[in-house]
Amino acid sequence: MARIVFDLPARFGFATELQVYISHVNQGGHLDNAQLLSLVSEARLRFFQSLGYREGHVDGTAIVVGDMLAQYKSEAFHGETLRVQMQPADFNRYGFDLVFCMTETAQRREVARGKTGIVFIDPATRRVTPIPMAALHQLQRCASMADATA
Repeated sequence: MARIVFDLPARFGFATELQVYISHVNQGGHLDNAQLLSLVSEARLRFFQSLGYREGHVDGTAIVVGDMLAQYKSEAFHGETLRVQMQPADFNRYGFDLVFCMTETAQRREVARGKTGIVFIDPATRRVTPIPMAALHQLQRCASMADATA
């Protein structure tokens, strides 16, 4: 079976650090794959907070994850600190991809990379809706600031 190949952008516009807790570790002694999604979700929440939004309220809309891609590069272990960098990319009318790279901070070992497909929805109807213009401009500014430093 062919492995997923996922290239990262040259720069990221957002970063946060997360601790690997014992509840994140599986019987193999390393970060559980389901818990990776949990950590990426926490980083995504912090990304939106850095822009002044809550996931449930982005200029009158909400967001949902439409898809997720993850490529594991190494194990992560209890007690390690992970730096999660994020960058908005591949915009469309209803959403964008939020690309991430997760690195262990002490050794700078890459743990995982991937993306979450963000879709905007109307919270009343629970149907897909266009990205609000103010949010789109803020997201595009975040993307272009990282591009400018590349």
